[in-house]
Amino acid sequence: MKFLDQAKIFIRSGNGGPGAVSFRREAHVPFGGPDGGDGGRGGDVIARCVGGLNTLIDYRYQQHFKAASGRPGAGRDKAGLSGNSIEMRLPVGTQILAEDQQTVLADLTKEGQEIILARGGLGGKGNAYFKSSTNRAPRKSQPGTKGTEMWVWLRLKLIADAGLLGLPNAGKSTFLSVVSAARPKIADYPFTTLHPNLGVVGIDGSEFVMADIPGLIEGAHEGAGIGHRFLGHVERCRVLLHLIDCTHEDPVASWHTIRRELEAYDANLAQKPEILALSKTDAAPPDYLDDVKAALQEAGAGEVYYLSSATNDGVTELLRALMSVITDTKDAEIKAAMPETEWHPSEI
Repeated sequence: MKFLDQAKIFIRSGNGGPGAVSFRREAHVPFGGPDGGDGGRGGDVIARCVGGLNTLIDYRYQQHFKAASGRPGAGRDKAGLSGNSIEMRLPVGTQILAEDQQTVLADLTKEGQEIILARGGLGGKGNAYFKSSTNRAPRKSQPGTKGTEMWVWLRLKLIADAGLLGLPNAGKSTFLSVVSAARPKIADYPFTTLHPNLGVVGIDGSEFVMADIPGLIEGAHEGAGIGHRFLGHVERCRVLLHLIDCTHEDPVASWHTIRRELEAYDANLAQKPEILALSKTDAAPPDYLDDVKAALQEAGAGEVYYLSSATNDGVTELLRALMSVITDTKDAEIKAAMPETEWHPSEI
């Protein structure tokens, strides 16, 4: 299935049905009075968060979503039928933005979450509603209110536990293919990965989701290269795994480049836990790796792992380090979400 993480669509809720002007027409009832029913309510446009989806490709081919209008009222106090609502099924992690692409209308982060994007118009009142002691035969009714229409943007930010970062050709896709069942395209040229790939990684009986993000280059936050569109996918990750090609002419500069792009894109993103690993270590001598590690730590990096996806060296240690950070972050999130309970010494 082709990946698409952004789409612009048009939505319109249904109009309310008009109320009816009607009077009772029965034998021997010369002054039957008004019996016009109310119009039906217009249908809503509903966004629902569902599992099993990780792309917005369906919204490239269908871009207009219009709910049905309410039916008119009728005589004998018959109310019109309400219009059918229309439901958009969206993947977990979808943000719905206004046409300005800045105002967030909804952020769907949990399966089953639902929001009404556009409410249907209210049905108009029939003339029976306007009957009073001074107006026994009103010929007045309401037309029903109009529905809401607007253009909105859908933007998908994948929800993964770990995000793979690095310059183009740093070995990210190869690593993901080794530790999961994902099969991203792998080749020895830059920008092989053109869209994010997800994989489920297992280690010591536990599992987590890893996202392979297309390679970033200098100026990515301003639109350079292809990675700038996908920086948003790592916003929801609990930990960032930064791979540096140890055969690169300047590994320290590679690390600085990615760090600058993260900080320029979003300061909060740069504060996320980061695990640094030198990839393709099978192609470099151990003494050179130690020198690169020392240079990175001197530049401000934390612990540096060694990784060779070709020989599986260092894979298990790296996955355990990722799992440890993910577990600690999850525990902190659960603790923060729990309400604080008051403690009283008298309860002891």
